[in-house]
Amino acid sequence: MNGDEAQPSGAPAERLTVAVRILDREYDVYCAEDEVPVLKASAEDLDARMRAIRNTSKVAGTDRVAIMAALNLAHENQRLRSNAQDFAQRVEGLTERLAKALAERESADGAPA
Repeated sequence: MNGDEAQPSGAPAERLTVAVRILDREYDVYCAEDEVPVLKASAEDLDARMRAIRNTSKVAGTDRVAIMAALNLAHENQRLRSNAQDFAQRVEGLTERLAKALAERESADGAPA
């Protein structure tokens, strides 16, 4: 977790050590105080994903389960990025169409809309 972001007051966020539990093992993670809820939710999500992989596949060993979970998360992240880029392109296209339509209306009316 990145704790270098400034808080609204301009003071750096206080860093904490947070214990998270993944596959029955506890890990100490440093993060900014305001990121603790997201860290805990992320750890719970990772724990659930790793348990599902371990329980429903032939993957043996915690390290292999972790790699499979990481690959699944990376794949999901790539899909989300691609969807976000597609969405941004559609918004840009709509914005251009709207600007063109407004410009055409202004020229047809002879006055600003």
